[in-house]
Amino acid sequence: MTDLKRLGKRGSYRLGRLRAQGIGVTGPPEPFRPSFARPHHRGPASLWLLGCLLGTVVIIAGVAAGLWFVPFIVGLAAGLANWAGCWRLRVALPAVAAMAIIGWGIPLWWPALHGQPSGAAARVIAALAGLPAYAATGIAAALLVAVVQGLVGFWLGRALTPRRADH
Repeated sequence: MTDLKRLGKRGSYRLGRLRAQGIGVTGPPEPFRPSFARPHHRGPASLWLLGCLLGTVVIIAGVAAGLWFVPFIVGLAAGLANWAGCWRLRVALPAVAAMAIIGWGIPLWWPALHGQPSGAAARVIAALAGLPAYAATGIAAALLVAVVQGLVGFWLGRALTPRRADH
């Protein structure tokens, strides 16, 4: 009967004794900081932009020399360099894809600019590959191969480098 008299009264449920049982007092919550407000990379962005430009020039030179696998090597180098720079994937992957597209796009576009029949060659290559016989299809397929090479190289470069403890 005495229990019914204690119902609803202050201190009757002994909730204040939880701290004595080993549950500590929590501090105030941390203020929210959005992820875009924190820098997640090391080094100046201009240095990394210069690296992207250098990678594009290397791909252009490699394609001009007939080395079709250069986007893979540049992507591998970018993946290894990303260990030092700690760029997020949502920034690094489009940068590698842009390097590959520009690096292969300029050598494919240059002959057409000077009046050579590169569109006809792209049409024949697309038809031989089993794609629709359009020049744009052949060029798009070549650019897609370059992007895949660059991204696979980047993935391998990131896989070969150890993870940072602070990231």
